[in-house]
Amino acid sequence: MGYSRVRAGRDGKSRYTAYYWDIRGQERSAGTFSSRKEADKAWQREETKVAEGRAGDPKRGRQTCERYVREEWLPAHVMELRTRENYTYYLDRRIIPEFGPMRMVEILPAHVREWVAKLAREGVKPQAIRYCMVVLSAIFTTALNDQVTFLHPCKGVKTPPIPARPHRIISPEQFDDLYAALPSETMKLLVETGVESGLRWGELTELRPRDLEPGTGVLTVSRVVVELSPRFHPDGGRFLVKDYPKDREHRRLKLSGQIVSKIKSFVEAHGIGNDDLLFAMPPPAQQPSLRVLAEPVAFGLTNPNDAGRRYHHGTLSGYSAGKCRCQHCRGAYATYRAQRRAAGQDQPRTRRPVVTDGHIPRWWFRTHVWLPAIEASGLPETVTVHGLRHAHASWLLAGGVDLQVVKERLGHSSIVTTQKYLGTLDVTDETAIDALSKIRSRSRKPSNPSRRRSA
Repeated sequence: MGYSRVRAGRDGKSRYTAYYWDIRGQERSAGTFSSRKEADKAWQREETKVAEGRAGDPKRGRQTCERYVREEWLPAHVMELRTRENYTYYLDRRIIPEFGPMRMVEILPAHVREWVAKLAREGVKPQAIRYCMVVLSAIFTTALNDQVTFLHPCKGVKTPPIPARPHRIISPEQFDDLYAALPSETMKLLVETGVESGLRWGELTELRPRDLEPGTGVLTVSRVVVELSPRFHPDGGRFLVKDYPKDREHRRLKLSGQIVSKIKSFVEAHGIGNDDLLFAMPPPAQQPSLRVLAEPVAFGLTNPNDAGRRYHHGTLSGYSAGKCRCQHCRGAYATYRAQRRAAGQDQPRTRRPVVTDGHIPRWWFRTHVWLPAIEASGLPETVTVHGLRHAHASWLLAGGVDLQVVKERLGHSSIVTTQKYLGTLDVTDETAIDALSKIRSRSRKPSNPSRRRSA
């Protein structure tokens, strides 16, 4: 129970200091007052807060946001290492520069709204703004629960809307063209396994022969590999294998007989051990190299620049003065730079080193395998490696597979996510068009003359 202690002030008058015990049993002061009655009310108010679990240390709210985030919140916040890497990036880039010098108790919803509007004016994409708000909201949710603050400044603050864009799904015919343009047997099997299984990239590149039961064709997804910056890796490496996939639950799915047969033949032909990576990084001599495009003859004119001038695609003027970054203009500039380096006029640019423990880096596969195959097959660059997973789901649903079955194969935590793939394949609209034409054709059928005479 609290109490009041009398003491003499500098003017000789009596002053009363209120004391109470906090949740940890430490004695704390609730202030000094001119009368015992006010002091008694003060320690009683604080004891009520302690009983209700609302007694926080006011000093904690006066610390800066940067100190709280870097010394308390981020070190103690449990999250995946990849998430920690993303959070740290947005904290350093967007959040700490804005709110870091401010005290925690000083940050209000008005400040957050101004910050969101500022990001929008700077051209930050709505997806990035929403992610920043997720991080900031997580910070203040913890601060509110720990009674560092008593106001959540993110509540009620809206971010710019994110338009829902339809998935671009490649058709089986387009996939065949892409498959034919892939450079090696390993890469072809990797891509085909991806579209046949619907695995995520980290699950696909971590597959090992022991994960597949050749007799039944059942594949067990029990691990995933993630790429990290060395500063976030426990051992300073680049790849981290987790003993659970993204949904934190092992799953089993059955593969077709033809892909199981190809995997078995591939494993036997290359002498891959049961615990070895099924799709390992190829040796440097077998790595496909980037192709330098030859200077084209005529590809039309670029869009007008700031001065209203246009230039031919595939020329240096189109790249530098026209500021065009199409493949033809980039190819012309690459050829120009290669010629200067060959003549000793420029310092040769070193290739980006491939740091790997055997796993295939996502950036390397996209640059050296995927994009050249996309270009050779005539598909748009918007078709991504992750699009193989989208294609797997869409093809199954278009073929009449139950939605729950597709959800379990993909490892979605919610069936709402799987429903996004309904009707994404272009051919599924043909059923609707046929049904619409059938109903509309009823109005064009000739009426029965006998009925007209009997009437």
